[in-house]
Amino acid sequence: MKRHLIGIGGVGMSALATALHRLGDEVTGADRTLGTSNISFLESLGIKCFPDDGSGVDESTDEIIVSTAIEDDNPGLVKARQLGIPITHRAKALSRALSSYKLVAVVGTCGKSTVTAMLGHILAECGLDPMCVNGANVPGWEGAVRFGRGEYAVAEVDESDKSLVAFKPYATVVTNASTDHYSKEEMDEVFDAFVKGMPGPLIEGRKVYGEEAVSVPGKHNRNNAFLALEMAKALGCDEATAKAALLTFKGVERRLQKMGDGVYDDYAHNPEKLKAMWTTLVEAHPEGICVVWRPHGYAPLKKMLGALAEMFNEVIRPCDKLLLLPVYDAGGTADRSINSDALVSLIDSEKVVSVADLDEAYSWIVANRSKFSAFVTCGARDPKLPYLARRIAAM
Repeated sequence: MKRHLIGIGGVGMSALATALHRLGDEVTGADRTLGTSNISFLESLGIKCFPDDGSGVDESTDEIIVSTAIEDDNPGLVKARQLGIPITHRAKALSRALSSYKLVAVVGTCGKSTVTAMLGHILAECGLDPMCVNGANVPGWEGAVRFGRGEYAVAEVDESDKSLVAFKPYATVVTNASTDHYSKEEMDEVFDAFVKGMPGPLIEGRKVYGEEAVSVPGKHNRNNAFLALEMAKALGCDEATAKAALLTFKGVERRLQKMGDGVYDDYAHNPEKLKAMWTTLVEAHPEGICVVWRPHGYAPLKKMLGALAEMFNEVIRPCDKLLLLPVYDAGGTADRSINSDALVSLIDSEKVVSVADLDEAYSWIVANRSKFSAFVTCGARDPKLPYLARRIAAM
């Protein structure tokens, strides 16, 4: 089958593309932005990537795969309809691709990518050779995918558009439920419905938290490790072997990823994740940190505006600074009435600096480097944030 993924450069779509390729499909894709690290990786596998202008879609294409982010007037979608090519949502395509495995789904508002990577690593070290499809790239994997031939597949399942209903898991880890795309109460209802009637084990971080020795820093990662360990034990792993595996876990890309001496890059994009990142770094760098953050969308910023302001005012110390970038604009028909200046106005003025772009952020850091012991770039979607971190590390 020849499957064409629109928006293939996104980490979720690139992971699906890699998994489909490794499972034997012919895969192509299109993206608004070519030349990113994810696109380069896919091309190294032999996956041809086209501009997002419909040129990758023709009569030989058997299926178009999209995420909820792809708008109805996308050129590839328009062409697919003209040619009568079936269109499938990413969640349904991933569920179908993993249907021959016992699926261990990892869901929740925060921690999904780390728990997925930890659990996949533990199962591999315990000899179960799992197939893993994550929402973030993992050192030592093929991007966000670990190809395995064992009984189990471990997959991060996204709740942001409620497409998780496409999956029928054997077992599930629910990391937590908090306000992000939806209210906590609505998320609890979604996750409860998701696990109803499931035949295998359920591990819930919503109700139980532990602390567990692990190779990556932060209380939140100790909690993540506890959840991964409990699921591994429930699937039959030896506890001593599983605990030893946590000590060799190499982390997840863009999850407090160290880019240089005192320089990190992180995916944090909601109040809970940003607070966990900030407090973890404060433990390691009490002298002061500078965080460059870009909100990943207009609607999420509007929804979380008050919670973000409250969190930043709480965690930012006199020796810290937040450099706030404009919202990452992915194009399309988004409501652009709320931008980062609305958040700036709600944060104590001595704690935040508004910067127009990554170059201005870099210039500010050059001029103020001596005031801080650590620097962090963070946010979802913007593929250039890690490049800024590398630029800072090279100063």
